[in-house]
Amino acid sequence: MRTAIFYHAGCPVCLGAEQMLADGIDRSKYRVEVVHLGEHADRVAEAEAAGVKSVPALVLNDQVFHINFGASIDALK
Repeated sequence: MRTAIFYHAGCPVCLGAEQMLADGIDRSKYRVEVVHLGEHADRVAEAEAAGVKSVPALVLNDQVFHINFGASIDALK
């Protein structure tokens, strides 16, 4: 099964995007993982390596989709 990873920082923009996007992904096709980078700072490097420049962002099939603009990845380091 493919994985969709939704990275966010817990801000209102991020939480709104999580509700709309991460919850709307077909779970029969994707394993969805939601990563709050404010709570899991150890995963910031992982997000950055995947190409995440700002959050909220969805990584799906190795493609990064930046959604709106909540915070720069640099602000989470």
